[in-house]
Amino acid sequence: MKTELEKMIAGEMYDPADAELASMRINAREQSAKYNNTAATDNAKRTQLLKALFGAVKGAITIEPHFNCDYGSNIFVGDNFYANFGCVILDCAKVVIGDNCMIGPQVGIYTASHPLDATERNSGLEFAKAITIGDNCWIGGNATINPGVTLGDNVVVASGAVVTKSFGDNVVIGGNPAKVIKQI
Repeated sequence: MKTELEKMIAGEMYDPADAELASMRINAREQSAKYNNTAATDNAKRTQLLKALFGAVKGAITIEPHFNCDYGSNIFVGDNFYANFGCVILDCAKVVIGDNCMIGPQVGIYTASHPLDATERNSGLEFAKAITIGDNCWIGGNATINPGVTLGDNVVVASGAVVTKSFGDNVVIGGNPAKVIKQI
């Protein structure tokens, strides 16, 4: 029988009230609070805290406070990663972000989802879908990346976009729902 954590990672319905998951979220909040309260001039400490929180950090990383996540351990970022103020990553499933990616202020990256059926939703069970963001991507301020989205390399997401489906390489996308604005 699978644990609730195993179900969550597998994209199956799971109970977020499970004691192990609740403990992991509390830990992530505590680690995020430490990070958010570390002096901006203490780059070594800030990097150390993120490397301990995340599943993997490939190289240079900068995240402006306040940063929040559900678990942290499901976030994998490449080299030269930058996220501006107010970034939220709900990492109930894996979030993989490539090299040389920039995220604007107030961006939300959400793997968590809930059943459409009200009875199922009211049961408290939920599910998650992984998100993958390729290399050299730029996500503008106040954009939202929804569960299950994959963005290819060299994608620019316009400010305020709501990305509900996947896009390939070398495009500028924007709007709600996001669509291709132009090829790069």
